[in-house]
Amino acid sequence: MRKIETKKLAAAVTALALCAGVLTGCGGAASSTASSTSTAASAASSEVSSEEADEMAAKNVADLIDAIYVQERSDDTDAQCEAAKAAWDALTDTQKELVEGENADPDYFGRDTGDASKDDARNADEIGENELLVVSFGTSFNDSRAADIKGIEDALQAAYPDWSVRRAFTAQIIINHVQARDGEKIDNMQQAMDRAVANGVKNLVVQPTHLMHGAEYDEMMEMIDSYRDKFETVAVAEPLLGEVGSDASVINQDKEDVAKAVTAAAVKEAGYDSLSAAAEDKVAFVFMGHGTSHTAKVSYSQMQTTMQTLGYDNVFIGTVEGEPEETACENVIEAVKAAGYTKVVLRPLMVVAGDHANNDMAGSDEDSWLSQFTASGAFDSIDCQIAGLGEIEDIQSLYIAHTKAAIDSLKG
Repeated sequence: MRKIETKKLAAAVTALALCAGVLTGCGGAASSTASSTSTAASAASSEVSSEEADEMAAKNVADLIDAIYVQERSDDTDAQCEAAKAAWDALTDTQKELVEGENADPDYFGRDTGDASKDDARNADEIGENELLVVSFGTSFNDSRAADIKGIEDALQAAYPDWSVRRAFTAQIIINHVQARDGEKIDNMQQAMDRAVANGVKNLVVQPTHLMHGAEYDEMMEMIDSYRDKFETVAVAEPLLGEVGSDASVINQDKEDVAKAVTAAAVKEAGYDSLSAAAEDKVAFVFMGHGTSHTAKVSYSQMQTTMQTLGYDNVFIGTVEGEPEETACENVIEAVKAAGYTKVVLRPLMVVAGDHANNDMAGSDEDSWLSQFTASGAFDSIDCQIAGLGEIEDIQSLYIAHTKAAIDSLKG
């Protein structure tokens, strides 16, 4: 028993040393501070119980995770990411289960989201004169990042071999998560733009993988505009759903193409020969988007209009954020019930099948869509398809078409 407690105390001391070093804000502090902190912690270790040591070690790691769960990169970010992972690795299994902070939990490092080595950060230099920068919000789910984001990037590179495809994520929180956990460094927008300038890129085409002209798209445009004078030509391709439009009745070809592609993929995965065959079996397909308070939220209403225009009466659009209001989970449940469907298939209307798909849609918490649909007691079955739009070939083709239009605009 004494040996076990000594081991736990040692882990707590190690974590405390790493935490103190990084939280000083000095890039090299993790190692230099460890020695002095270890001495003080060792002196105190005899005065704490094994349970207290566990809690202290877990709290220190939670603080380290919270320190990198931020949207701004700093000069200390690389050291902070390294220290957070080192402190996590020093914990016992018992201590890892106790990690809890403002944004920290055991899943931050402990959840298996697939093999990161299957991804490609696309942050190499020697870009050449023509760069195609693919900008995504990003995801820390490795399998989805490889299938969805890398899938789109690979398709664009194959379509345009004379252009160097590079990657940027707009979510620094995700960049830090992937770097800390997997050691994979992905450029943020500023890093990617600086890389393009340093490499002498003359012609820059930016293809956002964002769904719409929303807040993320606006922030991306602000960064691009600040760099326009660094290149000879710059063109920005349309996001997936194209122009927003003024109200719910305004739809376009992009929305129709996306509606057809995601519905066909969902029907096939559900094992039906056609959407009408699924309808005869009382199956409704619910596609869950993110939702937004941005004016672009009308895009979700337009997608529902598109489904109705195509005659897809057993297809419903929802949003995690419940914006617009009619796409909130409780309203979608009522709409599906009123239409008389007794079976439900949930699938994300998102480029990646990441945190929202795995947790907000298919998670075990009582507020997940799976739990809410189940709790309604109105359906015989609720199935979840965890797959992003990015892995669908027809969606990749739509991005290729959007990129072509942007490249052609440089010529004309």
